[in-house]
Amino acid sequence: MADFPLFIDGEFRDALSGATFETRDPATGELIGTVAEAGVDDARAAIAAARRAFDNGRWSGLAATERAEVLQRVAGGIAARFDELAQLEARDSGSVLTKAQAADVGQAMSWFAAMAELAPLLDQPEALPPSPFGSTNTLRREPIGVCAAITPWNFPLAMAAWKLSMALAAGNTVVLKPAEQTPCTALRLAEILRDAGVPDGVVNVIPGPGPGTGEELCIHPDVDKVSFTGSTAVGRHIMTLAAGTLKTVTLELGGKSAQIVLDDADLDLVIDGALYAGLFHSGQACTAGSRLLVSEARHDEVVERLRARMADVTVGLPLQPGVNVGPLVSQEQLDTVLGYIELGEKEGATLLVGGGRPAGADLAGGFFVEPTLFTDVTADMTIAQEEIFGPVITVLRYRDEDEAVAIANGTPYGLAAGVWGEPIHAGAVAGRLRAGTVWVNDWHMLSPMYPFGGFKQSGIGREHGLMGLLGYTEAKHVHVAATTTVEGHPWFGLTVAPQGAQA
Repeated sequence: MADFPLFIDGEFRDALSGATFETRDPATGELIGTVAEAGVDDARAAIAAARRAFDNGRWSGLAATERAEVLQRVAGGIAARFDELAQLEARDSGSVLTKAQAADVGQAMSWFAAMAELAPLLDQPEALPPSPFGSTNTLRREPIGVCAAITPWNFPLAMAAWKLSMALAAGNTVVLKPAEQTPCTALRLAEILRDAGVPDGVVNVIPGPGPGTGEELCIHPDVDKVSFTGSTAVGRHIMTLAAGTLKTVTLELGGKSAQIVLDDADLDLVIDGALYAGLFHSGQACTAGSRLLVSEARHDEVVERLRARMADVTVGLPLQPGVNVGPLVSQEQLDTVLGYIELGEKEGATLLVGGGRPAGADLAGGFFVEPTLFTDVTADMTIAQEEIFGPVITVLRYRDEDEAVAIANGTPYGLAAGVWGEPIHAGAVAGRLRAGTVWVNDWHMLSPMYPFGGFKQSGIGREHGLMGLLGYTEAKHVHVAATTTVEGHPWFGLTVAPQGAQA
């Protein structure tokens, strides 16, 4: 059996074809293990298991309070394996250990705990205003059915937990397809879910390619919802596939987030905050603050302080203490980022810091890129318009706040943005930004209690919080008439033509 087999209908099993692929540490190239590669037939088997589990009510038929108890046990199971999961996440994805601990394992725990807290709200029908005829009307929230969850490689465990916790809290069953680059912790999570009491077939985990396997999840008639996090291009394709059966879709897609530095900002906060916004997880975050907008009056000071501070950023092996920036996830991503850096220079931007591969024999086997700072960037340049997904920060000048807002809003994306400045002033500017999340004097703060999603081509729908949970439900209106007899009913005293008579 593969080191990391598929999880279908409560059992770990190899792919029906016997196919496997390798997963390796992107920092060293070291083999972590072999992973069973799900094909279309495996996807169909997982969907069938999820369909049976939903239809027989073994999970969907439970009260939300009962499901919440299981989700709390899942959170406890993650906590019990915290160190193991963090180490595995760091090795499989290249996350520095602190990121794997806080943003992956820590978030996975908190999301299951939070959805366990919110789930009981679904047991309470919402009273609607009475009709003119005196009827009683309520709104009930019921699970959608079988949900396909397709997750990316940058936050593997966290994103699996995000989608699973909401779907399960609402009573759905799930087929999860984690990214092929980072499948390991999702399969470990399947063990934790099983041990916590999630019934067989309710959760199925099938690593496999997007073409074929992922597409089957989007077109199969027994799948009722697709939730996808990834690139905008793939999101468009998924939306097209799902349209054939009119599935519900939630899409959390790309971003090109702008950080606006106001003239009243505290630069001590800005410099470290801007680097955290842009370099966290080597810039491999859809919310990365990759565009730094600075007024002409403060531009030179900000750039010089950034240049000096970037010298303190430590690039290294993820499990070593004190490392700030680890490797990119793959050779493909390395080539993409280096290509954008080369293009930025060709388009006329000034490469002030970094731009190449870091030195050091211990880094030679990994996909590392130096933290990179571009200046003299204009809003129409490719590196200011397209998502790079690497440790690259571009600095753009602005003349006044109107221009800063126009530049910030001037991309097809609208996932996140941020403003550094005096809170009231910055809050007013934040209100003008077209993004689903706007931070003021902070960055990358996400909570299971606050909705997350994008404007424009950054996605459809919201995840997290009550809004995210409701996105995994169907709304059912139940109307109860004021009378149980014909007499006095406003509609049943009408004259009806005899049967067979011509109108």
